[in-house]
Amino acid sequence: MSEGLRGGEPLSAKRVDDNHGMIVDGLRAVGASVRSTAMVGQGFGDLAVGWRGVNYLFEVKNPNQPPSKRKLTSAEEVFHREWKGQVCIIETLEDALRTIGAINR
Repeated sequence: MSEGLRGGEPLSAKRVDDNHGMIVDGLRAVGASVRSTAMVGQGFGDLAVGWRGVNYLFEVKNPNQPPSKRKLTSAEEVFHREWKGQVCIIETLEDALRTIGAINR
C-alpha cells in the first residue's frame, strides 16, 4: 500500500471536477507539461503543470457548482496552509493560462 504525505496515511483516489479534462487539454495545447495528481488525495492539488521552466500546482474547482461545493475540503485547507511552495485554485482554463502567463492578466 502506498503511503501519503503525512506519516503513513494511505493514498486514496478522489473524484475530479467535470472541467478537469478540458483544463488539461487546453494547457497541453499551449505547450505546457501537465500531470494529473488528483489521485494523490490528502488535500494535494489536482494538477502539476510545467511552463517555461516553472512548476505550478493547481487545485481545480468547477465554476458550475454552487459556492458551497467549490469550497476547499478540510484536507485541502490544511495542505494549502502548510505547503511551502506555490499552489492556487483555478476554475477555468482561462484561470490556468493567466496563472502560468500564457495569456495576459
